[in-house]
Amino acid sequence: MSPEFLKLRIFLFIKIMKRHLLTFAFILNTFSFVGYAQQKKIKVLIVDGFSNHDWKQTTYLVKNILESSDLFDVNISTAPLPSERKKWKSWKPKFNTYDVVIQNCNNIQDTSLVWHSRIKQKFEKYVKSGGGLYVLHSANNAFAGWKSYNDMIGLGWRNKDYGEALQIAKTGKITIIPKGEGKDTYHGPRNDEVIYKLNAHPINKDFPEAWKTPHMELYKFARGPAKQLTVLSYAKDDATNINWPVDWIVTYGEGRVYNSSMGHLWKGETYPDSYRCIGFQTTLIRATEWLAKGNVTYKVPEDFPTSENIKLYD
Repeated sequence: MSPEFLKLRIFLFIKIMKRHLLTFAFILNTFSFVGYAQQKKIKVLIVDGFSNHDWKQTTYLVKNILESSDLFDVNISTAPLPSERKKWKSWKPKFNTYDVVIQNCNNIQDTSLVWHSRIKQKFEKYVKSGGGLYVLHSANNAFAGWKSYNDMIGLGWRNKDYGEALQIAKTGKITIIPKGEGKDTYHGPRNDEVIYKLNAHPINKDFPEAWKTPHMELYKFARGPAKQLTVLSYAKDDATNINWPVDWIVTYGEGRVYNSSMGHLWKGETYPDSYRCIGFQTTLIRATEWLAKGNVTYKVPEDFPTSENIKLYD
């Protein structure tokens, strides 16, 4: 073998090895990036502190349900009471460091329980700038005098002179009940309700057209501006045969809002069936993921409820 041919073989060998090393390095980096992406969790903040419901247990259960999916990292920020003036200076929830905020405050029982104006301003800016907001059950009862909050939630527990209410016909057509007509918001006894899908959405993709959830409060005549609002599902009031919205989404600026009457937990209850419901837990997880990302990867469990059968976790 001539020296020139030997040099050529060595040159080609080195060139090939460099190419393989670069490919190997690229593969390693790709797997490292994928691993990092898989490990990066959605950051969620639950804001609580006052409610006529059991807000402490609600927060505890929601945090555990979300984190059990392995998709979320959940923190809690508890608002001080008005009497705790010294704590107000130090209560500074950093909304903009989270992908989603879950609102679990309700001041319907005492309207003196409010957030400081500087917190309201930061909250409005957070949602309007693209933050995700989950309005959890009675949180849509809260802050009736806060205009921007009413715009965010779309519909809430309000009197008939506040805003519009929505009803859903059998055909799926939405009827608007004008301000001043009909009744104030109310609910009857808690029932096992069949939830009917109205509009297809990433949150309810692959859900059955109807599924049953236990011990739910169906809000009638929820009122509000109802702007930039899409109803996702509804249930029928057996007493009147009228269909009322159960959950809906709202676009507020660049932000996404999810509002639902599911998630009731009253004082004296412990991990009630309404929270053990596989349908509710799945919806909670998927809605929170959608608020953060605009899409959903969490799969619908095989034992998801049907229109006839409630399914509960132990």
